[in-house]
Amino acid sequence: MPDAAGAPPRLQIHDRRERAVVAAADLLLGAAAAVARPLRRRRRPETPARILLLRLERIGDLLMALPAIADLRALAPEAAIDLVVGSWNRTLAEAVPAVTSVTTLDAAWLARGDGGLGVAALLRAARRWRGTAYDLAINFEPDLRSNLLLAASGAAWTAGYRSAGGGPLLDAAFDYDVHAHTADNARGLVAAVFGRTAPAQDQPLLTLPAAARAEAARRFAARAPLAGLHVSGGRAIKQWPPERFAEVARRLAATGATIVLTGAPGDRPLVDAVRRTLPDERVIDVAGAVDLLTLAAMLERLDVLITGDTGPMHLAVAVGTPVVAVFGPSEPARYAPRGASDRVIRVDLPCSPCNRIRLPPARCVGHTPDCLEQLSADRVFAAAMAVLQPRHPLPLAGSA
Repeated sequence: MPDAAGAPPRLQIHDRRERAVVAAADLLLGAAAAVARPLRRRRRPETPARILLLRLERIGDLLMALPAIADLRALAPEAAIDLVVGSWNRTLAEAVPAVTSVTTLDAAWLARGDGGLGVAALLRAARRWRGTAYDLAINFEPDLRSNLLLAASGAAWTAGYRSAGGGPLLDAAFDYDVHAHTADNARGLVAAVFGRTAPAQDQPLLTLPAAARAEAARRFAARAPLAGLHVSGGRAIKQWPPERFAEVARRLAATGATIVLTGAPGDRPLVDAVRRTLPDERVIDVAGAVDLLTLAAMLERLDVLITGDTGPMHLAVAVGTPVVAVFGPSEPARYAPRGASDRVIRVDLPCSPCNRIRLPPARCVGHTPDCLEQLSADRVFAAAMAVLQPRHPLPLAGSA
């Protein structure tokens, strides 16, 4: 990830018109920066005392940044580290032991529904950070708009990615490697800023409240083995058919496993469709009933979580729970779990993974895309059994 400040932008934006607009904006910003640079006396801090971090996106995006934030703490053990996240991630961010304080800022392009602030309001909020006098500010999100916020923060040194625009605004702008895992990109960014890699660490990424762990223990008492199912894909383009989740759940229940159904309140129709197919004595349904940290404590007690490419998948990874991950259009190299017991189930098609999640191909809209339609329940069930058997030897009654 070489320092690319001042080099022509290589934008990783799929939409051609958006890419042209961002490229034009970068040319203007680059010209302005070239004029202003000789007048600025900015130097990378050797030992920053106050650090600002931006990770405004969804749950999974924050969770994949946690190893990098832990690296940052190891490289700057005495620094105050302030993390800015969307309000949906506040409680999660407050459980990150490497972080000193948490601020929330909801961007309109990330908030669901009608909430969130436009760029002008976000810039006003970012200017208020100037009073803190940050020595270093890092943006983990490749985005022109959040790079604008970093520039407005008044930090003595700023670093981030230039790959979606805004590189000329930064003191150190780097390319985002689309072939590398998101977590590795974030760790590489921190290493590049400090000029060295962090020492090896053996610390938890999250500190879960005792009350959350107690609630998980109460609900799951004497119910092992526990197989979690997160049925919702979060987006239609990532939704594996619910009836296949239900088939996997029925077959696992037939082996003696207890099925733990997770989800948000809005996932209730999908969760109910699966629950109706299962015997009541084999189900613990916590969908929409627990907060994010209690969910993390529950995931921590599971023997396996079966899910698509979702926030709960990344949450399970963060607490060390094995995952069977159903991948369709998402790029496994960038987002998949990578633990020794994790399993990624996908089909190999010429068009997959396209990674076009926010702007899916027109031929894949309105129905299950081929990369998920062709993925059988047999494969997912077999992967779940492969994870469960070493932990809890089960009968094969659930096999086809």
